[in-house]
Amino acid sequence: MPRLPRCTGETKGATLDYFLLMLPIPPLPELWPRLARLLFGLVLFGAGLALMVIADLGLAPWDVFHQGVSALTGIPIGTIVIITGLLLLVTWIPLRERVGIGTIANAIVIGLVLDLLLLVLPERLDLLVARWAAMLVGVVVVAIGSGFYIGAGLGPGPRDGLMTGIAKRGHSLQAVRVGIELGALIVGWLLGGTVGIGTVVFALTIGPLVQFFLYRLQVVPIVLRARPDS
Repeated sequence: MPRLPRCTGETKGATLDYFLLMLPIPPLPELWPRLARLLFGLVLFGAGLALMVIADLGLAPWDVFHQGVSALTGIPIGTIVIITGLLLLVTWIPLRERVGIGTIANAIVIGLVLDLLLLVLPERLDLLVARWAAMLVGVVVVAIGSGFYIGAGLGPGPRDGLMTGIAKRGHSLQAVRVGIELGALIVGWLLGGTVGIGTVVFALTIGPLVQFFLYRLQVVPIVLRARPDS
């Protein structure tokens, strides 16, 4: 019977390094305010998405996908957001993207907030002016939330990590982002997700808005501290 190779300390370390690629965690005094900003930003992000859903004027590409899968399966859209995020994290393993606290929180908190708010908000607003207001406010709230959670510096979201991981293989980040988001949009639309003026407004404004708020909300990046030789 062939002998299995022994798992030495070196191979154990390589395996752990592969499966537990973690971003640095700051010391506790610095971690708590970052966590507060992270969670506040994710709650805002989920609230902004909820406003766009009840506006019913079109969603962001990934959310068209989430809504389409929700329509197909009957699973709440926020739960689909969570499932999709966790499944996308699996793709990070071969891409060797580094997971942070913010990455896991992003995959879970946004979907939870979205589902909770959709339980108490009206299914759809009636007045067109109210729908436009909800859509526009929703986009801005998503951008502010992005500024808080990205600015906390505790890790990218699952979808962003997938795009940057593929781009590191020698592809244009912009081309990868457009390709993935266009694919999500088309699949979501075919499944029944809402595409409309809100989709266009989000696509044209979210980048500049996030940049504007991130510049004002970002905290000092985490710096790896050298460990003393043992």
